[in-house]
Amino acid sequence: MSTYNEFEEEQYGKLNAHIFGRLVALLKPHWKYAVGFLLCISMVSAIDSYTTFLSKRIIDEGIIAGSREAIVQTIILYGSVILLQALGAFGFIYLVGILAERVRYDLRKKMFNHLQKLSLSYFSETPVGWIMSRLTSDTERLSDLMTWGILDITWAVINISTAGIFMFIINPNLAVIVFIMLPILIIVAIQFRTRILYHYRRSRKMNSKITGAFNEGISGVRVIKALSREDSNLGEFAVLTEGMYDASFRAAWLSALFLPTVQVISAFGLGIVLWRGGMQVQIGNMTIGGIQAFVSYITFIMWPIQDIARVYAQMQNAVASAERIFGLIDTEPSVKNRLITVETENIEGDIRFENVHFYYEEDDPVIKNLNFEVKHGDMVALVGPTGGGKSTIVNLLCRFYEPTQGTIYINDVDYQDMKLEDIQSRIGVVLQTPHLFSGSIRDNIRYGRLTATDEEIEEAAKLAGAHDFIMKFEKGYDQDVGEGGNLLSVGQKQLISIARALLAEPELFIMDEATSSVDTLTEALIQQGMDRLMEGRTSFVIAHRLSTIKRADKILVIEDGQIAEMGTHRELILKKGKYYKLYTQQFRQELEAQYDVLNQPEPAQAN
Repeated sequence: MSTYNEFEEEQYGKLNAHIFGRLVALLKPHWKYAVGFLLCISMVSAIDSYTTFLSKRIIDEGIIAGSREAIVQTIILYGSVILLQALGAFGFIYLVGILAERVRYDLRKKMFNHLQKLSLSYFSETPVGWIMSRLTSDTERLSDLMTWGILDITWAVINISTAGIFMFIINPNLAVIVFIMLPILIIVAIQFRTRILYHYRRSRKMNSKITGAFNEGISGVRVIKALSREDSNLGEFAVLTEGMYDASFRAAWLSALFLPTVQVISAFGLGIVLWRGGMQVQIGNMTIGGIQAFVSYITFIMWPIQDIARVYAQMQNAVASAERIFGLIDTEPSVKNRLITVETENIEGDIRFENVHFYYEEDDPVIKNLNFEVKHGDMVALVGPTGGGKSTIVNLLCRFYEPTQGTIYINDVDYQDMKLEDIQSRIGVVLQTPHLFSGSIRDNIRYGRLTATDEEIEEAAKLAGAHDFIMKFEKGYDQDVGEGGNLLSVGQKQLISIARALLAEPELFIMDEATSSVDTLTEALIQQGMDRLMEGRTSFVIAHRLSTIKRADKILVIEDGQIAEMGTHRELILKKGKYYKLYTQQFRQELEAQYDVLNQPEPAQAN
């Protein structure tokens, strides 16, 4: 069993000008917060370096010179700038927090809004987990880089710059020695972070596979237990976890080695500074306070370099997230309105398929040269073997997809000249596996028309045959349906979805295998609801149970993407072709099932 859908190989790009420009554009709407944040953090970082310079004054002008007045003045100045620094620290943390949330909100809103515009084909071809990862983890990673990453980089650059300025003020010769060491430290830090990131990515990829294994193991637990596949699953899971352990171990080992390496290099540089500084003190070119300040400034420089290396590694990861997010946002819907569209008052008129072909993939036709016409108010039944193209015809009619060749006309108008929303808002659909949203029964029915009153909701439920079972619940219409409606039976969900479709008052109704998974009694209830829904409306019905479509005005037998037969139930039975075989075969099976029930022995009576 494969436990991971390798929909996408992890791709990690480089920060090019295009990506950088789009990232900066995310901050433009909130430039006031960004400017305020940069000013605050610049002030805090500069004060850090200045307070170190003040410690030099205390040592040189106060302690060594024995001037109490100099100590008091310096301490008062120190306290004043620390208060100012505290205000700045509050300011930049507050502003960067707001900035992070606003960027995150903008990204998610933009992606979610764009997802509403994408065609059904996008969701058919793209795993839900991939989309959710873009909306959650990639958004988090990118917004954190655009805010806290900028904070770390700004802090590091200003710390290095201000520390360098003060070092050159104290002793230019020693400052040059320190800045000669900086490239070495930066190269070492980036090399370590690059290697750590490589193993981290391996770990992350393995973690994705483990998550997939968890997901399949939990969602498919009944099948696993029924087939006694626990040991096999454990073996596959062990291989995945071993791979993740290896990658995580290497990343942890390099991370542990990174800090000591930087410290050794820093200690070497610090030793040179102390040696040279000591010699400078002996000849009177430098003070003890100056050496102390130099040591502090070296520390100021070392930690920011590590921050720069860390953010550099995160940036590579975030660029991959940015590419995936922008890739989703840049995805064009395969079905969209033309530049010039026709105003559509209704879609209640005739429907005509003319030489319609459709391909999901090139050279693999699903629908071939489809031609038929439906008059207003007709009920059309689509029957035939699974995979023949019945659902594809319905998807084309709803304009979830568009014909690869040929034309579909509504009221003698090419439906591609109409607005998508004008067509889809007037179609009611009841699916084979109806989807209910988390919430109450009332909320799910109201989804058909959000402005509906409670009275209209109850009337729709009564027409659909759902009112009686709803009122048996303790909370009635306010009963919670659970996630995806899992607290209700399949039949109950179907009746609620029919009530929802009734409330929407569609001009065209489509039912896709709505009675294939229910018992005979529930099927009768669903059939009654469907009859009310289809009354006076053009309707398309897909059904395996041929008893539900005998009253259709037109039956299309779909086989291999083509119309094998077309006519009424009576015409096709008399023709004794494919439909006749389908009907008689199912009729025979139903008779045999009834015969088996009637011929079962009576249970023995207890004495």
